[in-house]
Amino acid sequence: MLAATPLGEVRDASPRLVAALGTADIVAAEDTRRTKALAAALGVTIGGKVVSFYDAVETARIDGLVEAIASGQTVLLVTDAGMPSVSDPGYRLVTACVDNDLPITCLPGPSAVTTALALSGLPCERFCFEGFAPRKPGERERWLRALKEEPRTAVFFESPHRIASTMADAVRVLGGERRAAVCRELTKQYEEVRRGTLAELAEWAAEGVRGEITVVLAPAPKVEADLPSLVEQVRALADDGMRLKDAAAQVAGEHGVSKKALYDSAVAMNTNSRPGRSGA
Repeated sequence: MLAATPLGEVRDASPRLVAALGTADIVAAEDTRRTKALAAALGVTIGGKVVSFYDAVETARIDGLVEAIASGQTVLLVTDAGMPSVSDPGYRLVTACVDNDLPITCLPGPSAVTTALALSGLPCERFCFEGFAPRKPGERERWLRALKEEPRTAVFFESPHRIASTMADAVRVLGGERRAAVCRELTKQYEEVRRGTLAELAEWAAEGVRGEITVVLAPAPKVEADLPSLVEQVRALADDGMRLKDAAAQVAGEHGVSKKALYDSAVAMNTNSRPGRSGA
């Protein structure tokens, strides 16, 4: 079974997590010391065997855990904080269990993604999770460009050592007026949520930020396209020799509008502009 663990506030642990820590045959933990400390804080004695399950050993541990589950043992998977598999170990074990038709269940609980989203003050109806921002500047720029026209709120994690450069890059690629929220140390003593434009947040981050960080980025602003002017752009490209469909696709991609609607409008305008037609 997968189980979410507190982000910081121990009292956020669910009664089901407490019970599972005491009864599971095997506890697979991202950091065994943290898990033992959590159990102690919760007043529960871990009854089963505790094994490490972090990135470097995850693949090597899977066969043994699958065999244990197949034999009828209960395996509890926990990470340092939040939900396993969400930018943490767990996905590969779940896949192995699915492949072997073994039972899987999840004890829900804290998640930095949804907690930050709820606190951000940004639209929550639709969102995407981007994991950790890329470390290398070139990859990070390409990643930010992919978010430039993202219609959903985007949530991602970042290191305190890179948040300043990431926010500076976001201003350059996405524009300083795009809104966002930087959530730091969620549920912990020094929890802080900074809301504002990317330019404001970049200025704040430049002074230095500590702790676990989750960033929430507002959706790309909707641009009301002027269809007649876009059709004129399509016709101009067509007059230069481009196929009308290709011209419509190019302009539609540049402005985020429907290619079909733009093509149909261009065809209709061409038809209505032929000699002998009133254009009405």
